[in-house]
Amino acid sequence: MKNEKNIRFLTLLLFFNIVLYIPTFAQNVIKDEWLTKFEKSNYLETARYEETMEYFKKFEAASEYVKMFSIGQSPQGRDIFALIVSKEKVFTPEEAKKTGKPLLMIVNGIHSGEIEGKDATMLLLREILITKEKSNYLDHCNLLIIPIFSVDGHERFSKYNRINQNGPAEMGWRTTAQNLNLNRDWLKADAPEMQYLIKLFSNWLPDFLIDNHTTNGADFQYTVTYGIEKFQNVYPAMAEKIKSSFIPYFEKYVEEKGFLVFPYLGFRDNAPEKGLYDWFGSPRLSNGYVAIQNRICLLVETHMMKPFKERVFGTKAAIEASIEYIGKQKDEILVLNREADLKTVEMYSKEKEYFPIQFKIKDTPSEILYKGFKSVRDSSVVSGGIRTTFTGEKFEEIVPYYNELEIVDSIIVPSAYIIPQEWGLIVDRLKLHGVEIETISEETKLNVTKYKFKDVKFSDVPYEGRQTVNCNYDVIQEDEIITAGSFKVKTDQRTVRVILWLLEPKSADSFLRWGFFNTIFERKEYFERYVMEKMAVEMLNEIPGLKEEFEKKLAEDEKFRGNPYQRLNFFYERSPYFDHKLNVYPVLRVENSL
Repeated sequence: MKNEKNIRFLTLLLFFNIVLYIPTFAQNVIKDEWLTKFEKSNYLETARYEETMEYFKKFEAASEYVKMFSIGQSPQGRDIFALIVSKEKVFTPEEAKKTGKPLLMIVNGIHSGEIEGKDATMLLLREILITKEKSNYLDHCNLLIIPIFSVDGHERFSKYNRINQNGPAEMGWRTTAQNLNLNRDWLKADAPEMQYLIKLFSNWLPDFLIDNHTTNGADFQYTVTYGIEKFQNVYPAMAEKIKSSFIPYFEKYVEEKGFLVFPYLGFRDNAPEKGLYDWFGSPRLSNGYVAIQNRICLLVETHMMKPFKERVFGTKAAIEASIEYIGKQKDEILVLNREADLKTVEMYSKEKEYFPIQFKIKDTPSEILYKGFKSVRDSSVVSGGIRTTFTGEKFEEIVPYYNELEIVDSIIVPSAYIIPQEWGLIVDRLKLHGVEIETISEETKLNVTKYKFKDVKFSDVPYEGRQTVNCNYDVIQEDEIITAGSFKVKTDQRTVRVILWLLEPKSADSFLRWGFFNTIFERKEYFERYVMEKMAVEMLNEIPGLKEEFEKKLAEDEKFRGNPYQRLNFFYERSPYFDHKLNVYPVLRVENSL
């Protein structure tokens, strides 16, 4: 009887051991299967492109909530993949909008040496879709994720790619295979990779975007720094929401996760004690671009000198903070985005408010608590200059904080712009950004505003593959015959900010400034001096007031007086033979309603 009891006891014990062992064993199998390269390497390495894409494809195989697709191929032939993650299994923009949930877009690896976002997204998706402790995040929003954006740059893999960065052991390169910096390309969209992304953005029109990076710059205590547009380049109610609601929530959440967080700022004179300054994000950058699309963009910049592990988990905390915030504020965010679209049209297209296009930092600082490391500055025998050495000794100090911008210049918004048919490349770029454009079917006469450029100066070296230009201009108002086939860009549409930043020459990110129109500055016809000598005499005798104008120029301008060619050119420029399109902007403004 005793032996029988012992046998039953041992049988039950074995049974319970087996029952208990099976889930433990299953969990271990799942855990091993879903471990990332980052985890397997003791948080020191990041996966290559192929291994990364295989990992993300497993999410699609394991979950009905995921669809993975290519948005296009890089110049070296690699697919740029995106994932849409939706609890409702909606995998088109139209279906996603019907869910009534915000869409959060996450871009990783735009600078693919700064790759924390990729590994952080792997870990977070695993918690949402596989282990499911964060499955409720899909109640908050739909997700649109780019695992690696600069895929060719990612595969220029080396341990020597980021001299200022503490890990991973090997990483990608800052630019594309064509040596373009994608985070200077959001508005001009030269790179094929960016054209694919902008098309994706325009089709899906996310409600919130996160762009993940790593800093360069001074050493300090913060793991996570961030940028977010909140100045006069943003719809006012959105700027207020960001300052009063999102930023306090975000900072509190990330710090409660154990990561010091601070705005992504610059130092005055490279010395924090002299003050920190904020800046407005140009639309060539992700945060500036998303702002002129009337949406919120969080730029995450983890600090380069912190260990790779800390940076990955800091980035993960930043993404989680955003998702949690979106979940709490999802109705308000959707309403605010719609309002920004509608009110922006009212403000600038209908009520004709001045549109701010140039800014500078106000020289009236507030104060902020800064947590840094002490530094020693002494002379360097190597560089011959001043050497800065950070000691690792922590300090906290109240410093001046220059965090307000003032508007330097602005424009009145026209009713429309007219783009000649021959400049169709510009039209194609505008359409990528979601701008609606009409084709003029019949020749028509319109009163237009023209710009004629002067004081034209080209950059000494190319920037992002383009010879940039700076210039002033005179304004000309006249009637113009608009040919059939020309393009009309009305400003009463939600993309009016994009239109103005691209088509107004005062904008530092306009097509004109980026060099898209450089051929208009090239003179193609010239005169022979013996021909012009005769014509100049005839013009002096026949054109009233010309002799007085010429003599005044001779008297006032010594260089002109001593230059025979320029003296003859004076007459050529006033003759009917001169190219009157030289230096004239081909894009025309129509001030009145069409």
